[in-house]
Amino acid sequence: MYDFRPDESLPPAELHRQLHAAADALTAGEPDAVANMANVAALLWEFLPDLNWAGFYRVARAKGESEGEELVLGPFVGRPACIRIPFGQGVCGAAARSGETQRVEDVHAFPGHIACDAASRSELVVPVLRDGRVIAVIDLDSPSPARFTRDDAAGIEALAALLAARI
Repeated sequence: MYDFRPDESLPPAELHRQLHAAADALTAGEPDAVANMANVAALLWEFLPDLNWAGFYRVARAKGESEGEELVLGPFVGRPACIRIPFGQGVCGAAARSGETQRVEDVHAFPGHIACDAASRSELVVPVLRDGRVIAVIDLDSPSPARFTRDDAAGIEALAALLAARI
């Protein structure tokens, strides 16, 4: 059995390097996307302090539509969450529509923020891109304002790049 808990005193760059290495070790050679997302959600929860939600939303055809896409809840750790999020709505939908990382210091100031957990104060959402197309987003929420740094964004972007072919 592996213990993936990091030393909490690590500088952010080293913490993210170790998170990336652990995710690589757990997902390498595993073809099941759900299993890989579940393990990575657990790693995010273990590695990153001060979170109240960590997980994935997957891109899927919009419910009841012949075309169009939306985000559908994937594996996560935290309180129950919104199941479907239209592209362009909330922080996750903004990341999915733009294909760009969203680092929000105060979710209450974000127009159209979707509050799945009223305790959330800041959010980091990183799109997972495959062949230039968003296939999922990694969503991190914190009860602390301005919790996520540029180092966090860069670390999760590297993680998303690793996972693009594994989920």
